Amino acid sequence: MILTKDLSVKYDNRIINFPDLDIKSGEHILILGKSGSGKTSFLNVIGGLSRPYSGFVSINSKTIASLSKNQLDVFRGLNIGFVFQTPHFVKSLTIENNLLFNQFLVGNTNKNHLNRLLEKVGLLNRKDDLINNLSEGEKQRISIVRALINQPNIILADEPTSALDDENCEIATDLLKELSKENNACLIIVTHDSRLKSKFNQYVELDVT
Repeated sequence: MILTKDLSVKYDNRIINFPDLDIKSGEHILILGKSGSGKTSFLNVIGGLSRPYSGFVSINSKTIASLSKNQLDVFRGLNIGFVFQTPHFVKSLTIENNLLFNQFLVGNTNKNHLNRLLEKVGLLNRKDDLINNLSEGEKQRISIVRALINQPNIILADEPTSALDDENCEIATDLLKELSKENNACLIIVTHDSRLKSKFNQYVELDVT
């Protein structure tokens, strides 16, 4: 599913090297690291949002660096769901319309699937509300729904729990694992949040040096 080899990124004169990964369909992995360890950069390279200084990423036996920008945009839309550290939504749209917009981008509007996911996260009764009416924990749950709305086979989550209290941290982590499992999706979470460590059988700790 996901294979990385000799990946690194460069900041000014500093090179950050990352461990090799070989992740199969349906596997869940946690990548832990302190500030400055390159967690977000690692995730962005895996997801094709940025290019590495060295090494390569292969997804489903396809080297993503070989894709053109348009091909990569389409590939990401069909295969990868992102949960960003800070959720970004269209503030003037309702929850439902924000999610429908994501479905529209890949040409597959499915309100039944949308409603089922909202029900899973306990927010179906809020679908006509504007995003700004939600709490931070509720926004993060909608962010998870958005990442899964197109049923991708890869979920990449950047610090999905860092701004959440213990209760919402538990809810968000369980949702990511449960909904990823439903789709047999590969789940990669990068975080400095040590609360998540006990919830994953596989984890990697990044070295800052």
